Amino acid sequence: MTTTPVVRPNVPYFSSGPCAKRPGWTVEALKDAVLGQSHRGKPGKARLAEVIDLTREVLNVPADYKIGIVPASDTGAVEMILWSALGARPVDMVAWESFGSEWVTDVVKQLKIEARTLKAGYGEIVDLAQVNPDHDVVFTWNGTTSGVRVPNADWIAADRKGLTICDATSAAFAMDLPWDKLDVVTFSWQKVLGGEGAHGMLILSPRAVERLETYTPAWPLPKIFRLTKGGKLIDGIFKGETINTPSMLCVEDYRDSLLWAKSVGGLKGLIGRSEANLAAVAKWVDASANFDFLAVKPETRSCTSICLKIVDPWFTALSPEAQADVAKKIPGLLEKEKVAYDIGAYRDAPPGLRIWGGATVETSDLEALLPWIEWAYAQVKAAASA
Repeated sequence: MTTTPVVRPNVPYFSSGPCAKRPGWTVEALKDAVLGQSHRGKPGKARLAEVIDLTREVLNVPADYKIGIVPASDTGAVEMILWSALGARPVDMVAWESFGSEWVTDVVKQLKIEARTLKAGYGEIVDLAQVNPDHDVVFTWNGTTSGVRVPNADWIAADRKGLTICDATSAAFAMDLPWDKLDVVTFSWQKVLGGEGAHGMLILSPRAVERLETYTPAWPLPKIFRLTKGGKLIDGIFKGETINTPSMLCVEDYRDSLLWAKSVGGLKGLIGRSEANLAAVAKWVDASANFDFLAVKPETRSCTSICLKIVDPWFTALSPEAQADVAKKIPGLLEKEKVAYDIGAYRDAPPGLRIWGGATVETSDLEALLPWIEWAYAQVKAAASA
């Protein structure tokens, strides 16, 4: 029986969304929020423009790329571009986890575009060399529910004719996005920076803007998806004039997160913090007889949504139903002990654990959690074997 660990994480929040707030966060961070007045007034527009500028600065987004705040989180941002830009060229849909599969469903079943679909199972990644540079391609940079990330952008042609549409919601601020290879990038505030939900970010390259201004989809577009008017980009969206009313409390929280990001070294510092968390888990996995990464290839292991599978022969010999039951009890026990919240695997993923390792998580907290996982597994296994 594994001995009960002594050290507990100071901050037990390892959820993959909404994610842990930045270290030292309190509600005092929101004291300067622009409240009780229109977001279209001068103070509101100035604050929205400021967070757009800070986003560009921290992420090193090129000056000629457009950055907009849009409704409905990352999902809203992805849907906007799928409905507004696809249909002009053949499409390659790339998926190796649940959210990538959702975009396949939207394109094939809702928009009814005859797309070529490249799929891989949980823990795997598709052969990205199969992507046709003459086609538009839709893909996730980091599979939030599988813990599998794109290892590099070498597969994206510099002279491509199609657009690269990248859902980067659990990659932005923790991974180095090669902007010259990406035409559309989307993400939300509640992931790597631990911001509040409901708002998405849409970043467009000049090539993406050209597509929007020269192509009209065959289907009607709801107001919430419209990015052009009279054949021209609605430029105000990318200057803080949002399509719908944003929460200025959430905006202030995002601003606070961005200022914190600058204080820890900007993008380089954020990536370093997240990679340190992955390294801590990798060291523990190497010494564990019970757990391994779900990602098959080391170069595709996510440093944010770190997904683990149980490899103990006792566990793998169980029926699928029994495996699911055992895996579900581990995070329940850890939550009862108040050492970790929300680290169960995604509902569609194989039984296991998913630990958020984004930049707002302290490595010391993650290192304190890992012995507790072994302890919890030992407790659940002993109870199931009794």
